[in-house]
Amino acid sequence: MTYPRMMVLDPSDSVAVALTPWPAGEDRDGLIAVEDIDRGHKIARHDIPQGQPILKYGQVMAIASRDIARGAHVHVQNCALPEGAAAMSAVGARLPEPPARRSFMGYLRPNGRVGTRNYVGVMASVNCSSTVCNAIAAEANRTLLPLFLGIDGFAPIVHDQGCGMANQGEGFDALVRTLKGYRDHPNFGGVLIIGLGCEVNQLTLYARNDWTSERFRCFNIQEVGGSRSAVTRAVELLRPIARAADKDRRSEQPVSELVLGMQCGGSDGFSGITANPALGVASDLLVAAGGTSILSETPEIYGAEHLLTARATPETGARIDGMIDWWRDYAAKNGASLDNNPSPGNKKGGLTTILEKSLGAVAKGGLAPLSGAFAYAERIDRRGFVYMDSPGYDPVAATGQVASGANIIAFTTGRGSCFGAKPAPSLKLSSNSDLARSMPEDIDIDCGPVVDEGLSLPQMGVRIYDAILDAASGSRTASEEFGYGDNEFVPWKIGAVL
Repeated sequence: MTYPRMMVLDPSDSVAVALTPWPAGEDRDGLIAVEDIDRGHKIARHDIPQGQPILKYGQVMAIASRDIARGAHVHVQNCALPEGAAAMSAVGARLPEPPARRSFMGYLRPNGRVGTRNYVGVMASVNCSSTVCNAIAAEANRTLLPLFLGIDGFAPIVHDQGCGMANQGEGFDALVRTLKGYRDHPNFGGVLIIGLGCEVNQLTLYARNDWTSERFRCFNIQEVGGSRSAVTRAVELLRPIARAADKDRRSEQPVSELVLGMQCGGSDGFSGITANPALGVASDLLVAAGGTSILSETPEIYGAEHLLTARATPETGARIDGMIDWWRDYAAKNGASLDNNPSPGNKKGGLTTILEKSLGAVAKGGLAPLSGAFAYAERIDRRGFVYMDSPGYDPVAATGQVASGANIIAFTTGRGSCFGAKPAPSLKLSSNSDLARSMPEDIDIDCGPVVDEGLSLPQMGVRIYDAILDAASGSRTASEEFGYGDNEFVPWKIGAVL
C-alpha cells in the first residue's frame, strides 16, 4: 500500500505540506518542486505575488515578502507577518456524539472532587524553603512511602518566588492563586506547606478551616530550630497525612470529573496536521462526555484568536480579546513582539510565522463551544472547553493549568519535548513517527500514522481519548516512569524582583 507524500489541509490553501523529503524536479500529482523541500515544510501550489496572503488551514498564515513561484519552498525567506493580518472565515462550534466510554477509575476526595493520582504534596511557600522541601520529600519517600502503598509518593512543589516581591499586584496574586490551586488539588491526598518565616508570602495566606489536621499542615523553618529540625518535624507531620491519604482508593467515576490540560511544545510542521487536531478530536469527545478541557498559551494563539471568539459568548470573547491586548502591550513594554515565535526549532521543523503556529496550536481545542475564559491559575468553575491565559512557555502554562484544576495533561510535540507535571500525569503525543521511534522512552502516543498510514483524525482522536482515560485510571505515562515532575513546577513570574 502506498500513502500520500503531500497534504493539502484546505482546498483554498496556497501551500501543500511535504510528508516526505521532496527533491527538486520531482512531480507529485502535477506539482513539481523547483528546489529541495524538507519533510514537514511547505511548497507553493501556485504563483504567489509579493504582498499577497499565503493560506494554510484555509486561513492567512503570512503574506509573501517577495514573489513566490509555484513549486518553491515557502518559509521564512519569503514570508512576513503583517500587523493585524486578517483571517478568513471562522470554524463554527459543534460537538461529536458522546463516546460510549464515559467513566474512569479515580480518587473521590472528602470534598467531592476527583483525582487521577494520590500524591502527598510538600509545598514551599518561598524559595528559601525549597531545599528543605526537597530534603523532606526525599526522606519521606525513603522512610514513609514503603509503609503506605496506597499513595503514589511525596511530591516536592518548589519554586524561586515568594519574597523580594511586592505583596500585592498581578505577580503576587498569580503566585498565591497558583499555590492555593496546588494546595487544593484533587490529585493530592494531603499537603504539607513549609515556609521560612520572614518572607513576603506568609503561610497565613494558605490557612484552611475546612481541612482537618490529618490532611493539611504547615509550619515555618525558623520556628522549629532550623533546616535539619524542619526535616525531622515534617516527617512526623507527614505520617498522619499519609495515613489519611492511604485510605483513599480508586472507584468508578464519571468522565465529567476529568479536567484535561492541553499543551504543545517543540512543534514542527506536522504538529498542526496530526497531533494537535487529533488532540482536538479527543478534547471534543471529552467535552461531549461531560468533561473539561483547557487550552492556554496566549502568545501562541495570536492571529487565530478569532477561531475561539467565534465559538464564545460576547463576554467570553471580550475576555479573550482583552488577554491578547494585554500580551501585545506587555511584549512591547519589554522590547519584544508576539512574532518572536516560532522558535528556531519550530522554524527548522517547518513552521514559518506565529500565525501558522497559532492556527495549528488552536487545533488542539477542537470545535467545541468555548464556555469560559480564565486568568492564569484561576479555578475552573464550569465544565466544557475553556481557555486559561498563560505564557507560551510550557512549564509555566502547564503549572497554571494544574493550579486551575487540570488532573491530567496531554502534551503534543514534534521535536521531542521532555516534560512531566506532578501531581498530574502527562501524556506525550508525537506529531510524527520518526520522533516516536527516536525517543520511545518519552512518547506515549504516536500520531504519525495520520500521514504515514492514512489513519483518520477521528480515529486517532479516539485513540488519544482512550489513552487519557487509561492514564487517569492509573496507567503510568512515560514521563512518570522516568520520574519527571519534581522540577517542572514553574509559576508565572510577573513584575519586578525587588
